[in-house]
Amino acid sequence: MTERSVVHSTFVLERVYPAAPAKVYFALSDAAAKRRWFADPDSPRPSRYEMDFRVGGKEINVGGPKEGPLYTFAATYLDIVPNERIVYSYDMLAGDVRISVSLATMEIRPEGTGTRLVLTEQGAFLDGHDTSSSREHGTGFLLDALGKALAAGT
Repeated sequence: MTERSVVHSTFVLERVYPAAPAKVYFALSDAAAKRRWFADPDSPRPSRYEMDFRVGGKEINVGGPKEGPLYTFAATYLDIVPNERIVYSYDMLAGDVRISVSLATMEIRPEGTGTRLVLTEQGAFLDGHDTSSSREHGTGFLLDALGKALAAGT
């Protein structure tokens, strides 16, 4: 039998974007806009992306590197305040193995002519398959990709 464990952790990431809160919110809430920065368009493996952006709605993103497992991000939206806040829970799987379960809150705040995005994630990292530090790094990479998409006007 596999030894079971859980490590709980919280991290907070902040980014300031040169776009109004409504544009940041659109990039987070519109399926086509989000796919441009959240899904990997260069992935050589088959992937799946679905988004039903509403309270109770689901988002699924499946993809992975050429060598290695497919990763599945499966989220449920719990609270949405347009242009201000998005709260969702999500599971991450590597192949068929659940590696973590998280609760994430995105706060969208006006800052000058731009937006400060504050993301707080509370995670349960399961059985040593994932760590808070690797998730924080990956989430930071995605927030930077969002910033690049906003700067490019997409």
